[in-house]
Amino acid sequence: MFIRSIIFTIGYFPVMLLISLAGSLLGFFLPLKARFFVPIGVFHFTSLCLRLACNVRREIVGVENLPKTRAFIIVANHQSTWETYALQTLAVPICTILKRELLWFPIFGWALAFLNPIAIDRSNALAASRKVLKEGEKRIKNNLNILIFPEGTRTPPGTVAEFKKSAAVLAHKTKAPIVPIAHNAGNCWRKGTFIKKSGVIKMKIGEPIETAGKTADQIHAEYESWIRKTMKELG
Repeated sequence: MFIRSIIFTIGYFPVMLLISLAGSLLGFFLPLKARFFVPIGVFHFTSLCLRLACNVRREIVGVENLPKTRAFIIVANHQSTWETYALQTLAVPICTILKRELLWFPIFGWALAFLNPIAIDRSNALAASRKVLKEGEKRIKNNLNILIFPEGTRTPPGTVAEFKKSAAVLAHKTKAPIVPIAHNAGNCWRKGTFIKKSGVIKMKIGEPIETAGKTADQIHAEYESWIRKTMKELG
């Protein structure tokens, strides 16, 4: 898998940089929805490279569960780089909650900034929570979807970090539905390692969780339970 991973990297990084550079230059002129050619392009090219170089395939089920007529919040576990691209292709436009340091990367960060993310300072939890609520409410009112990784960082396969409650509090405040998503991408593309392992990345999209009339704690418990249970099923 070492040689295959080298081949993947040789193909992946140059094209990712070219697409990101195009996004950086065109972001000034394109409407928000059109700017998502960056993550969509990167995702499809990455998937192709993974399949050809590393024999990594993907199975995504439940796409029909994504609401069509109203803004919603996606909540998913976080294991690898793969889902950061994949989830941004499911519901365009979608605004991701992310650490602000990602926007500091040359070219990639510039393109990312044009996707209207909510960048937070993770060293200040209180300020970060307030910003998620304030900016998230604005996005929902403007009919923009939100992507939140409640763990806050990537975790190894077989483990799940504590789920923060920002998504539940935002959903309670805006009455937006939550779509829970679980996957096993870390089995093939694990954090902190160069090696990509062959296999099938499985992603399951759950039915929307209606949040009106529920407390934030009830909402949080419902999506956390679904994600943890589904992750065990995916393996």
